[in-house]
Amino acid sequence: MKLIIQIPCYNEAPVIAQTIQTLPRQLAGIDQVEIMVIDDGSRDKTSLVAQSAGADHVVQFPHHLGLAAAFSAGMEAALKRGADIIVNTDADNQYQAEDIPRLIEPILDGRAQLVIGDRGVASLSTFSPAKRFLQRLGSRVISLASGVHTPDATSGFRAISREAALRTLVLSEYSYTLETLIQAGAQHLQVEYVPVRTNPQTRPSRLMRSIPHYLVNSTATILRSYTMYRPLRVFSMVSAVLLLAGIILAIRYLYFYLTHQGSGHIQSVIMAAVLMIVGFQVFLIGLVADLIAFNRKIQEDILYRLRRQEIDEAKTKNQETPE
Repeated sequence: MKLIIQIPCYNEAPVIAQTIQTLPRQLAGIDQVEIMVIDDGSRDKTSLVAQSAGADHVVQFPHHLGLAAAFSAGMEAALKRGADIIVNTDADNQYQAEDIPRLIEPILDGRAQLVIGDRGVASLSTFSPAKRFLQRLGSRVISLASGVHTPDATSGFRAISREAALRTLVLSEYSYTLETLIQAGAQHLQVEYVPVRTNPQTRPSRLMRSIPHYLVNSTATILRSYTMYRPLRVFSMVSAVLLLAGIILAIRYLYFYLTHQGSGHIQSVIMAAVLMIVGFQVFLIGLVADLIAFNRKIQEDILYRLRRQEIDEAKTKNQETPE
C-alpha cells in the first residue's frame, strides 16, 4: 500500500521546508510514504527548497496556472507513481500532519473513498466572523447541492483512494474543493469527514482575496458544477418559476375578464403567454441537457478506463525502472 502526500504550492519557499519536515514517513497500514510538491510556477526557490527538504517528487509548472490545476496535476502524477491513497495538504502548514493517520483510516477500513478534514469552521478562531459565516453558508449550500453531509466544504486537507482519484475531474480554474464534493455526490462516492486540527496562520489566504471575490467565484463554481451533474433539476426549477408566473398572470386576467374589466388588462395576457412559452422552452432545454449529461457519463466512464490503463502501464514502468 503506497501513500503519496501531495502539496500544491505557489511562492512558498519560506515555509515549504517546515511543512515537508513535519509530514510522517511511516504510517500504520502503509508500506511506503512519498511526498510530492506541485510547484505552480513559483517565482521564488520553492522547488529547490522542497527538494532540499526531502520531497521525493517535484512537479514544476512553467508558469502559474492556479490551485485547481496544481491539484489535478498532483493527483495525475501521484497515480502514475503508483499511489493507492493520495493525501492533499496545504503548503503553508495550516493542517497538523499528526492527523494524517486519522484522515486515511476510513479508506484503509473500506468505509470511504474520499475523506475530508473538518476544521470546525463555525468556531475556528483564526477566521473572522464574516469568514466563519460564509464558510458555514457555503458548506450548507454544498450539502444541498451534493447530497453529502458537508460540515467543511473548503477544507483542502483530504485523502482520496486510487479508484476515486481516477474518476475525479476538476474543470474549475478557481478551486477544486467545491467541485469535487458535488462530483463525489453525483458519482455516489462514499465521503466521510473527520475532525482535524490546524496550526497558527502563517499568511493570509490567497484563494479568498476578498469577500466579493470569494462569493463570485464560489457561486459560479457551485452553479456550473451542479448544472453539469443535475441539468434537468436546474432547468426544471427555472421553468417552473416562469410557468408559475405566467399562470398567475393568466389567472389575474381571467379574474378581470369574468368581472367585465378585461379590456384594460390585455398586457397580462401577452406577458402570461410569453412567460409560459419561455418556461416550456427552458424545460425542453433541460431535457436536451439531461440527455447530454447521460452522454457525458458514458464519456467519463470511457475516460476512467483509459486513465486506469495508462496509469497501470506507467506504474509498471516505474516499478521496472525505479527513480
